[in-house]
Amino acid sequence: MQSLRDLKLIFEQTKTIAVVGLSKNPARPSHSVPQYLKDRGYRIIPVNPMAEELLGQKSYPDVRAIPEAIDVVQIFRKPEEVPAIVEDAIAVGAKVIWMQLGLVHERAAKRARSAGLQVVMDRCMRATHRELNLGMPKSKK
Repeated sequence: MQSLRDLKLIFEQTKTIAVVGLSKNPARPSHSVPQYLKDRGYRIIPVNPMAEELLGQKSYPDVRAIPEAIDVVQIFRKPEEVPAIVEDAIAVGAKVIWMQLGLVHERAAKRARSAGLQVVMDRCMRATHRELNLGMPKSKK
């Protein structure tokens, strides 16, 4: 469990977020949460094999297909899909795994931590960003 200070550092050090399971449906949290983060200046890279583009960005079939550096891999998928996503995040050198509210996978979290990644589980990025009262990141104002 990260302290609020640790969570604040994650946001301050993050520029690019790969969102696995970004939805086409604006009513779903898996769309509105990444939209909120994009509106706050974060670069959002959609990972959804069923879409060519989401939130105005090219969508990729998986994390390994993304041709640029990723700070955070945000996961909006079923628990059984998490281990493979974590392996992809490790392979591309991501720094943080963030499992959205309601998503916990202890084995995958242990694997990510052993590879040097920070792990946040069962926590909403939008709610956490608001809780920390961060507004716009300093580097993106």
